[in-house]
Amino acid sequence: MNKKKFGPQTWLYPEPAVLVGTNVNGKPNFATFAWCGIACGEPPTITVAIRHSRYTLKGIHQNLAFSVNIPSESMVKEADYCGLVSGAKTDKVKDCGFKVFYGSLNSAPLIEQCPVNLECEVSHILDLGSHSLVIGRIIETHISEDCLTDGNPDINKIKPFIYSPRPANGYHAVGAVIAKAFSVGREIKSKR
Repeated sequence: MNKKKFGPQTWLYPEPAVLVGTNVNGKPNFATFAWCGIACGEPPTITVAIRHSRYTLKGIHQNLAFSVNIPSESMVKEADYCGLVSGAKTDKVKDCGFKVFYGSLNSAPLIEQCPVNLECEVSHILDLGSHSLVIGRIIETHISEDCLTDGNPDINKIKPFIYSPRPANGYHAVGAVIAKAFSVGREIKSKR
């Protein structure tokens, strides 16, 4: 198979589309980010890469707390909007009709319409160049009850979506199950 070299790129697929929330000057604000991921299981930890100029980063520094809200496919318009405009210039909560609630952290606003919400306390903020890597300990997880099956989160009910920068520059639904995890790989071992 022939490969073309591109040099260092940020092309890790898929990229989750999440709404990061924080209070900025006492007012809830949400922004869309795709460079987000789980970093540790014990303690539960998440990371978000945020450009230094983003208004959301100001609120994270002010409160040392933030939320990660996973929107469903039905919220793609709102998620895109929150990535297009700055909370310094408009009230995104009002514009998008978000119903905001707070959990145990009073400075990490959560979006009721999002099926999954993570409350996070800042553990570290690392300056990596163009972005700060915000590392947060997940303090609480909220899941909409209608997104549970047998008491557990169900991706088919949550309906998260992903961002794909190239060539589509679009949002994609999560596809069908292609194999059973921690099982399909055993077929290789059985052939040895």
